[in-house]
Formats: sequence, C-alpha cells, structure tokens
Amino acid sequence: MRLEDLTVTKPAPTPGDTSWFTHDRFGMFIHWGLYALGARHEWLKNYERIPTEIYDTKYFKHFDPDLYDPELWAKAARDAGMKYFVVTTKHHEGFCLWDSAYTDYKAPNTPYGRDVLTPMVDAFRSNGLRVGFYHSLLDWHHPDYTVDACHPMRDNEDYIAMDKDRDITRYVEYLHNQTEELLRRYDPVDIIWFDFSVGPNARFAGKGKETWRSEELLAKIRAINPKIIIDDRLQIDQDVKTPEQYMPDEWVKVNGTPVVWEGCHTFSGSWGYYRDEQSWKSVDQLLKMLIDGVSMGGNLLLNVGPTGRGEFDERAYERLRGIGKWMRRYSRSIYGCTQAPAEFECPRDCRYTYNPETQRLYLHMYSWPFGKIRLSGEVAEHVDYIQLLSDASEMRFHYNAENRTVDIPLPVYKPLGAEIPVLEIYLK
Repeated sequence: MRLEDLTVTKPAPTPGDTSWFTHDRFGMFIHWGLYALGARHEWLKNYERIPTEIYDTKYFKHFDPDLYDPELWAKAARDAGMKYFVVTTKHHEGFCLWDSAYTDYKAPNTPYGRDVLTPMVDAFRSNGLRVGFYHSLLDWHHPDYTVDACHPMRDNEDYIAMDKDRDITRYVEYLHNQTEELLRRYDPVDIIWFDFSVGPNARFAGKGKETWRSEELLAKIRAINPKIIIDDRLQIDQDVKTPEQYMPDEWVKVNGTPVVWEGCHTFSGSWGYYRDEQSWKSVDQLLKMLIDGVSMGGNLLLNVGPTGRGEFDERAYERLRGIGKWMRRYSRSIYGCTQAPAEFECPRDCRYTYNPETQRLYLHMYSWPFGKIRLSGEVAEHVDYIQLLSDASEMRFHYNAENRTVDIPLPVYKPLGAEIPVLEIYLK
C-alpha cells in the first residue's frame, strides 16, 4: 500500500478556526478566584453551603494577591511547551477577574484594587501563547440567579422561597453582556470555554440551552469573532468536545464521526488551589496523558490553581519544569501530530503519533524493551530511516520482507535523559 493511501483520520470541519489548535496540542488551564483563599476546592461555597454574605466577608474582603506576577506564569507555561492558555474570567462563585462594567463583584473592588485579567492576557500574549477565556454559566452570587441542584443554598428553604422575586432572564442578559464585553475588550480571543448546563432533578428545574439562549449567544460571539473556538457546554456542539478528568479510549466521536477534542485535567484532584491535596500526578503520568491524547487525535489542557497570594503552587512548578524538560527534546512528536494511520499496529507498551505533513511516525516507548523492538505488518513496509529523537542518533534496523517485520536492536539500558524515549521514523 502506498503511503498516501493509508487511512489517516481527520476530524469533522468546525465553524471556528481549529487549525492552529490541532497543531499546538497543549495548553494551560488556570482556575483562580476567591476560592483560592479558602484553599480547599473551587466548589467550597457549594460543598459547605456557605451563604454569600459569609463567603464575601471571608474572601472578597481579603483578596489581595500581592505576589501576583503574570509574567512568571506565562514563562512557566511557555517553558513547559504550552501554546495557549484558558483562564477562569468568572467561575461559579460569580467573582470577576476583570473590571467589568456590569458588576461590582470584581477584582478592582477587593483590597488588591486592580484588574488581574488584563496583565495576564498581556503577559501570555507577549510570551507567544494564544488566549482563551473560561466563563461560567452558573453564578451563585448574582441576585437573579435562581436556585438549582448545584446552588449552595439548595437546602435553605428561606432562600429558595425568595426565588419568586428572582428573574433568570435578567441574569441571562447579564451573562450575554459580560461575554460580549470580554470578547470586545480583549479581541481577538482565541477560545471561549463555557461551563456548564445544570440538569433537572426532582426538586428543581434544570438550566439548559433554552435558559442560556445559547443559539442567540453563539450568534453574537461569531459576529464579533468568526474564527473563535467555542466548546460544547452550551448544549450545542460547536468546535471542540471537552472530556473532563478522564482519558478516552479512542478518538472522541459524535454520531460516529471523529471530532476535534481536548481533555481537561488537573495536577491533583481539584481545579482551584487546594493546600492539603496530596493526590498529585507525577511528571511521567502527565506526559503519558499528553502523548495518549495526541495518539488519539486530541489535545491536553492542564490546570494550575494559583494561591491567594497570586503564585503557582511549588508542586505545579516542579511538574511544569519536568514536562518542559521532556518537551524541549520531544515536542516534534507532539506539535502537528495526530493519530497514526489505522493500518499501523503499535508495539506493546508503546504509543504512536504521526505528523502527516512531514510523514514521520513517532514511537513513544512507555517501557524500555530488552534487546530489540519489532515493528510488524504494514508499518514495516514504509520504514526508511530511524533515529532516537533525543539526540538524532541513528537506530539501525533489519527489514524482513518475508515476515513483514522491522527489528530495531536496542542497548540494554535506555539512553540517559531519555525518559519516555521516542523513536523518530522516517517513512517512504
């Protein structure tokens, strides 16, 4: 079979411009808000049923990130090999990072006294990263946001009784206004990442695309920026599917058709800063999540939750440095890559990624085989040259036409500095 006749999966076309997105593959998520002061999960207001007046007395009145330096954040992302970032302009608590004209519940009105979003956007852009905004559809602070199954006051009968005086349509107008404000003020925004619709339960009505006026909102967004990437959480599929906190088993599909997708994951178990969280993933785990995603045609959006003083947790810095060390030598197997041709059988304990433009195949070895590694079947027919990607050292191989195999002899020990070693295979 000729190389050009192999089956290379491509995602369905998208309304926005996802060409850069499916090339860059790796981004940083940032969850930052008042919950950083509580330091015990971004949903603490919900989990602990905290009334707004108590939440604000504790956190809004004490938000003062005096060590905030967005240039350090941007450099950490850049050096880790990330190419874009997405930040929570407003999470479910309703607190806004920018100087919005539509609310007083914003960073400039805290003790810090300043907009924290604008310098962040400037820093990341100056370091070569594209800009994305997460914006919550939920808002537990807004006076017209009605009680639902996710609301912190869902068990407070007195608060629920006041729903008769709340008008969700006024809140939705606020949601639309703030979305337009963000997109115009920071134009061009590359990604808008909404989160999320609330399903109904026995006690409360749900909030979905009809509530949010999703079709109308999407039209407003596309009118401002036709190229913007929009996620799937307005309950209308747009540009990207967003599996959260799990790794798919295959390329994500909608009605059987492969689509653009991005796995969003945390370093630990929470998105916001959680001081005592101990379930942190290792650098090895995180790299394998990135490689696994690309090997199935997807992206990785990896989250950092800054502290209340405006710094990244040292555990996050340590892992970002580890990822960056690997990416410095191996990013060629990530950027511009996707799932390998369907006819290529991957060896055990390995993952393929493939660059259709350069026609190079990348073999990531999760464990170092003893003596040799064998490529079998169709892939063997196309091997032209092999090198160890870390140092471009030649890897000699033997082709057996009768068995359709390529045997690649390996040293007993994997080369130093070759954590998750990668073979770069030039195809013919």
